[in-house]
Formats: sequence, C-alpha cells, structure tokens
Amino acid sequence: MGGLGDVMPGVLLAAAVGVVATLLEPTAARLAAALFGATAGLPAMVLALLIGILLNPVAQRLVFRPGLTFCVKKVLRWAVALLGLKIAVGDVLGLGWQVMVVVVAGMAATLVSGVWLARLFGRSDAYGALVGSATAVCGASAALATVSVLPDYKEREADVAFVVVAVNALATLAMLLYPPLAAFVGFDERMTGALLGAAIHDVAQVAGAGYAVSEVAGNTAVVVKLFRVFLLLPVVLAVAFYFASQGGSTARARVPVPVFAIVFLALVLVNSYALLPGPVTGVLNEASRTGLLLAIAALGLGTSPRALASLGWRHVVIATGVTLIILAISVAGLALLG
Repeated sequence: MGGLGDVMPGVLLAAAVGVVATLLEPTAARLAAALFGATAGLPAMVLALLIGILLNPVAQRLVFRPGLTFCVKKVLRWAVALLGLKIAVGDVLGLGWQVMVVVVAGMAATLVSGVWLARLFGRSDAYGALVGSATAVCGASAALATVSVLPDYKEREADVAFVVVAVNALATLAMLLYPPLAAFVGFDERMTGALLGAAIHDVAQVAGAGYAVSEVAGNTAVVVKLFRVFLLLPVVLAVAFYFASQGGSTARARVPVPVFAIVFLALVLVNSYALLPGPVTGVLNEASRTGLLLAIAALGLGTSPRALASLGWRHVVIATGVTLIILAISVAGLALLG
C-alpha cells in the first residue's frame, strides 16, 4: 500500500489532465471544422500532452514524480500491448503481397532516414529513431512504444513531446492534401485508400481522409494503416537491436525483447480468431486508450516548456523530411502497381 500511496498523486494528476483533454476534444474538433473544413480536430492525446506541458511547473513537485514515472514506464507498455486487439491477421493478408511490399519499403526507408537526417542536422540517433518510428508506424502510439527501448538521454522527454505534436500536425495537413494528390496522380479509389493508409501517420486522420473520398477508399486506408500498426513489434525490436549494437545504456550489449511487444503480437492472434467475447474486447480497447492518454498526459507534465522551445528548427526539418520520404515511396510504389 505504501507503493500505491507513492504513485497515486502523480497518477491522479495525469488522469485529471486526461479528463480535461477528453472534454475539450469535441470543442477542438468544431474549431478545426470552422477554420479548416476538417472534421478531425486535435485528438485528446495531443490535447493532454499540451495541457500537461503547461502544467509542468506544478508537476515538478516531488510528490507527483513517482506516479508520473509509473504512467510513462508501466501503464504505457500495457496500453501499447492492448493495441493488438484492434488488428486481425486476415484483414492484413487481404491487402495482397504487392501492397505489403510497398508499405514495408516505405516504413523501412522512413526509419533509416530518420536516423540519417538526425545525424545530418546534428541531432541524436535517438531522436531520429523516435521521429522515424512515429512516422513509419502510427504516430503518437509508436513514439511512446519506441521511447521505452531508447537509452536515457538529456532531451528525451522534450523530443517525445515534440514528435507527438509534430506528427499530429503533419498528419492533419496530409489529411487535407493527400486525397487531391492521389487524384492528380490518377489513382482509383482503392489505390487512393492504399496511399492514405501507407503515408498518413495517425489512424484518425487516415480514416478521416479515406472516408471523405469514398467508402472503398476509407476501408482500404484503414486496413493498410492497421498493417502498419501490426508492424509495430518488428519496428520496436529493430530500434532496440540498433541501440543494443551501439552499446546503449539500457541494452548492455544484448538485444532487449520488450514483453509488451510480445503481448501485442499474442493479442493480434487472439483478435484474429475471436477468442474473446466482444464486450471484453471493447473494455480492453478502452483500457488501451485510457492508458495511452494517462501516459501521454504524464509525459507532458514531465516536459519543460523551456526544453521544448530550445529544440529548434532542425527538429522540424527532420520530421518534415521523413514525412516526405514515406509519401514519395508510397506514391512511387503504388503507381508501379498501377
């Protein structure tokens, strides 16, 4: 009970931020619709991050630190593991191997180019892997999964906060620009959906862009996007292997195998064979969403606005660069499939 008492203040603070963000989400959506004609505003996760950053001076009190650390390290991993219940192997296999190859090629190039661009602009490999994985897989959720296998470094919290905000902003922009681009290239509805699912970062924006085109485009976009989420496990393991080979402080010259990633894969199989009743799956999906919200609120609370502001233009250039790389490879690959 002593341990519970230690973590409870920080957990409650993160939960309060999450509740406020959830309540504000519809207002943010209406504001986005009024300003940009888009139905997807700032998601609750991004709002929780921003509110948390604003409350960072409050969260600096020692009483909150154990709970915030618990949310970022423990709650986060189980919330990511539960994402496996959103994916079915049959839906992924229905894409066809050609589309899968294009998606995997784009993801691999994005992950590698993230590290390369980070070095080119004098940023750390860890930031490159973070922004590369977030762009390659599924935005904020992938960033949170990846940071759990990165070595500790000074700008870690600020980097994660920046990546979450940046990928959401870029995904929202992509939601507006990519459908006209697909029409310009001459893609039909299915190929348009494949492009949106392969190149847009976050699931919400993928669905918004796809279903704004047509039901066929929307369905295809969501399945392609879920295929990228399915590849979260190999991406996290690849990042862990890379930093292990570099002698990262958390690796100790061996490849760490995150337990949450194995659970994620197991739950994909559970969902594929419908081994859990629908209501149970629904509860666990909500638990995943809540856990991610808690984790990202805690991350924001632990991020200093001054540290975030000090990151500079290079971070923006790298995030934009990897976004353009996954877009270019997706367009070129799908155009070849015709």
